[in-house]
Amino acid sequence: MSNLRVLDLVIIALYLVAMIAVGAYFSRKNLNAEQYSSASGLIPGWAIGMSIYATFLSSNTFLGVPGKAFGANWNAFVFSISMPLAAWVATRYFVPFYRGTGEISAYTHLEHRFGSWARTYAVACFLLTQLARIGSIFFGIALTLQALTGFSMEMIMLVTGSCIIVYTVLGGIEAVIWTEVVQGVVKTFGALLILYLIVTNMPGGFSHIVAIGQEQHKFSLGGFAPDFTQSTFWVVLLYGFFINLNNFGVDQNYVQRYHTATSSRQAAKSIWLCVLIYVPASLLFFVIGSALFAYYQVHPELIEAVKLKVAAEKLPLTAAAAQLSQAAAALQPADYGDKVMPHFMVTKIPPGFVGLIVSAILSAAMSTISSGMNASATVFTVDIYERYFKSNLNVKQTMRALHIGTVAVGLLGMGVGIAMIGVKSVLDVWWQLSGIFAAGMLGLFLLGIISRHTRNAEALTATIIGVLVIVWLTLSPRLPEALAAFRNPLHQSMVIVVGTLTIFLLGLLLTRLRQGRAVPLAPEELTQSVH
Repeated sequence: MSNLRVLDLVIIALYLVAMIAVGAYFSRKNLNAEQYSSASGLIPGWAIGMSIYATFLSSNTFLGVPGKAFGANWNAFVFSISMPLAAWVATRYFVPFYRGTGEISAYTHLEHRFGSWARTYAVACFLLTQLARIGSIFFGIALTLQALTGFSMEMIMLVTGSCIIVYTVLGGIEAVIWTEVVQGVVKTFGALLILYLIVTNMPGGFSHIVAIGQEQHKFSLGGFAPDFTQSTFWVVLLYGFFINLNNFGVDQNYVQRYHTATSSRQAAKSIWLCVLIYVPASLLFFVIGSALFAYYQVHPELIEAVKLKVAAEKLPLTAAAAQLSQAAAALQPADYGDKVMPHFMVTKIPPGFVGLIVSAILSAAMSTISSGMNASATVFTVDIYERYFKSNLNVKQTMRALHIGTVAVGLLGMGVGIAMIGVKSVLDVWWQLSGIFAAGMLGLFLLGIISRHTRNAEALTATIIGVLVIVWLTLSPRLPEALAAFRNPLHQSMVIVVGTLTIFLLGLLLTRLRQGRAVPLAPEELTQSVH
């Protein structure tokens, strides 16, 4: 680990040991599934809010957001602006609903509402979303630590993933929540430290950063024209609302934490605390990206090393030096935005501080991965193993299933992360995958909760058609030029919007048509039917 000093290594090692120690501490309490999955409903609302904030503030935010701001502008910040509206809907409708059902799984009620197919479909969508999320976060860890250590990205994922699996298996949801409280503080402090170091190294300070940002239009939130083929303000706002509504209202990661609260009121408070912290925190990462852009504008010679490294990753090992230089010169800021912050950390951050910032990045990753693993294990045990393979599990069997599910999801997530190596932008990949998997699930949930008269047949028909629409929206841009007329003209962020509305509105329409066909009986027919 030639790029890290002894002090940095000690700080990182102490952090990892502390996280595992927390898991070992809470393992003493995990004597049954209720404690492992919901902490027996004894967690205060402020701790849950910090936990949800830490889950939102993943390594995708820590690395992907500065990369997006460096390569483009603040268009992606509109995603955060949409959070309050989604939070209002969730606290008003979803939290009371889930607390009222008493079911630890967010998907059990779908079987009561529409049948076993609905529950199975939602579970499949959730697990696929978790694998996409966990994989992209593992990739984000490896992206940074490779620059700092020189180790392969595969090795980094295996080592860090093993540590996360250990403390999550040992500690259950209570360890996840309390470690996330600490991780939320660590990662926020790390971000502030990075911004401070950029500003202090920048000639002219923060005012020069703002001047360059204004000159290069780095603070734009996107166009305000009603154009849904580009990443405009409105496209990201709609995408953010539907994704955040999916997070707060459908995602087992969050629904499970509502059950850990002492009351519905505390659960609702936890959502608002998350929003109040996350919105300004996400803005901080956009400021970091713009500050890095300004710094490297002033020092263009420093960015050449980053561009050469990215170009080398895209070319075969046999490429000549001239080819490498030519490829590097053709790169745009969006092509290497994710690599810039790791480079700044390696070259400009003094010893000791690097260890703190690496710990912050690990915190950003570990919080989201651990909660995803715990939630996925709960869904696997309740919605798959108990439902289809072996019901009436005793305490020992249930705990074994939870542990096996946790480990399996962690290993599969690492596999997805390894498969992502070489992508252009980790944030782009995550947004596309999450939109695809979440679209159908959210539409079905809204149909089940809002429309009391929709039956199994209408819901199934709407879901099948909605999934076909989602597949077309996602895959049609890859059609050959001869079939260009059949390509999806909308921006990819609109997949979850159109997919959700297709299932929901089509379900309502089919329900209305069925009710319209149910012609009331005439009075004499009604009398005869009674007799």
